[in-house]
Amino acid sequence: MFGHHRGHGRFCGEGRRFHRGEGGREGPFGRMHRRGGRGGRFFESGDLRLVLLRLIAEKPRHGYELIKEVEERLGGSYSPSPGTIYPTLTLLEELGQIAVSATEGARKLYAVTPEGERVLAEAKAEVDTLFARMEAMGGERPAGAIPQGLRAMHNLKMALRLRLARGDLSEAQLRTIVAAIDTAAQQVEQA
Repeated sequence: MFGHHRGHGRFCGEGRRFHRGEGGREGPFGRMHRRGGRGGRFFESGDLRLVLLRLIAEKPRHGYELIKEVEERLGGSYSPSPGTIYPTLTLLEELGQIAVSATEGARKLYAVTPEGERVLAEAKAEVDTLFARMEAMGGERPAGAIPQGLRAMHNLKMALRLRLARGDLSEAQLRTIVAAIDTAAQQVEQA
């Protein structure tokens, strides 16, 4: 039903699994590896592209700087491999969202393009959620707080998807949904 998963693990929201793997601990995004670990996925499909794009939009960066910045923002709990970062940078370059602004030997300095800025603007809510999730993973949090918060976020996401799949919304229904989400966001900020 949810696809084949290697190993044994527990299910969490939307059919995702907490994975167990050699060299890492379980986490809501797959195996979270200690520094230097191999394998596993931390980001869902497309998330890393948005993260890199935003980091490059903050300031031009080299691939190695991006690896270190992601690792730092996640408090050392995950470090993307060069085999993940550099192909993603190549894809962003091919999509016209970043461009090489300078080179220092073999090192390329990437800068965001107007197309990249447009993509970031269109995906602002998703990007903000990703960075909030990264900040939560990188900071000191009470045990269990992150999985509970992620479960709640996934529940909201699924509820929205299911409601939208039922058909068009009236203006009143849309206003009700938007007001509920805005209220929840304000409550989270004030907590």
